[in-house]
This record gives sequence, structure tokens and C-alpha cells, in this order.
Amino acid sequence: MSRIAPKSGAPSHRSERVAEQIRHALSDVLARGEVVDPVLQRQVVTIAGVRMSPDLKLATVAFLPLGGRESAQTLTALQTHRKALRTLVAHRVNLKYAPELRFVLDESFDVQARMDALLRSPQVARDLAPESENNEESK
Repeated sequence: MSRIAPKSGAPSHRSERVAEQIRHALSDVLARGEVVDPVLQRQVVTIAGVRMSPDLKLATVAFLPLGGRESAQTLTALQTHRKALRTLVAHRVNLKYAPELRFVLDESFDVQARMDALLRSPQVARDLAPESENNEESK
């Protein structure tokens, strides 16, 4: 009897484990400056997360330059050195096939800041106040 994973949108445990290994390997490569590029050497890059395709042949890497500065130049530098980064990651992560790397700018910090601002707005604060305070204010 073969084991077939259920068709859900959630990633498998294996793909999550491989994604985390790739994130650590890529962070290590960038921190050590193993790729010679002036933009990558003067910019600290945070690897926020990695999503793997179900077949583990494609890794989508979410990154953010420190302070959010020079994000376009950093994206261009990462895409330019994509093959070298793939090779360096492949030496650190033991997989049958080295996954292709795709880089995207991580926007989760911007989304979180917008949510925080929304939750602090007076309209939302009024709706979140305890019921007894709302009744006292309306009298």
C-alpha cells in the first residue's frame, strides 16, 4: 500500500525542513560574503523565509535588506548571482537536485506595520473597548 499525502494547501514536513535548511545555508553564504558583489558586500540581507515547491526543485526566497534600503539593487544582485548562490547552497544542503532559487522582496514587515496602525486607529479602538465602557460613553 503506497502512502499518498492528502491534497491540502499546507506544505509537507519534508518541504518545511528543506526550506529551513536552505534558509540557513543561504544566510550563511551571504553573511560570510562568499559571493563577490559590491551591493551584497555593503548591504546586510535578512532571509525572512523560503517556500519550496512540492517537488523540492524550486525555492522561493523572501529577503529584506537591513532597513529596507536599496531593495531594488539587492534584488538585482541576488538575481544576477542566482546560479552561484544555488551552487553554494547545494554544497551545504544534501539533496538529490539543487533547487532553483527565486528571490522576492519580503513585504510582511510592511503588512504588519499597516495592521498595527489600523488596530491603533480610534475607530477600531472604540470597537474593541469593553462593552461596559461603550454603554457609559453613550449615556
